[in-house]
Amino acid sequence: MKFNKLRLFLLLKIFSIFLLVSISLHLIISKNSRKNLFAYFSTRCIDYKQKDYSRKLNDRIVDYSAEAKRSGIKVCRNEKELKEKISEGKLVKVRGGNKYIVDKMIFSFPYLTKEGRNLLDEIDKRFMEKTSRKGLKKSRFHITSMTRKTESIKSLRRFNSNASANSPHVYGNAFDISYKRFSVRKMVLTNCDDKFLKEALAEVIWQLREEKKCWATYEKGQNCFHVVAR
Repeated sequence: MKFNKLRLFLLLKIFSIFLLVSISLHLIISKNSRKNLFAYFSTRCIDYKQKDYSRKLNDRIVDYSAEAKRSGIKVCRNEKELKEKISEGKLVKVRGGNKYIVDKMIFSFPYLTKEGRNLLDEIDKRFMEKTSRKGLKKSRFHITSMTRKTESIKSLRRFNSNASANSPHVYGNAFDISYKRFSVRKMVLTNCDDKFLKEALAEVIWQLREEKKCWATYEKGQNCFHVVAR
C-alpha cells in the first residue's frame, strides 16, 4: 500500500513539474517562436497551394547556345586556361555559406561569370523570401554543377549522356540546381514540403526567365534545373 502511494505521489509530482514547465514556456516564448517550434517538429503534410512551374522551364540549348557563347568566356580546354580566366577576373568564385550550398564538384569548378553569380544570388534571395513566408525558414538549395573545361566533358559523358561540348557550362554562365535536395530548418521534410520547395524554386527561376534574365531547362534525368544567365 505504501509503495502504491509513493508511486502515485511521484507520478503527480512529475506531472506537476511538466505542467509548470509547459505553462512557463507558453508564457515566456512568443507566439511566433511557438509557431516556428511546432513547424520544426511537425510531420503533417501541408497543402501549400503552390502551382507547378517546372514544366514551364523548357528552353532548348540549340535556341540560345549562340547567344550564351557570345556573353560568356572563351572555352577552356584545361585547368591552366581556366585559371587564366580566373586571374583575369572573367570568372569569380562562388561560395555557399549562409546562402545556397555548393556541392563538391568532380567534373566542374565553382566559378561563374559575374553575371552568372549575380543571377544565382538573385535566385537565392527570392527563394529565401518565398519559402520563409510559408514557415520554411533558412531554406537553401544545392548547386551541383558550374563551369566545365572540355577535358572534363569527355569523362562526364560516361555518367551523363546529355553532356555536350556545346553546353553553356563551358562558357561560365551556366549552373545546375538540384530540385531533389534542400537544407531546411525542419526535423522532417514531408512529401508536401519537398514538392513545395521544388516548385517554389521553379517559380522563382521562371519569373527571372520571364524578365529575360536567364534561360532555364527542367532536366528530369539529372534531377536539376539547368539555368543560364543572359
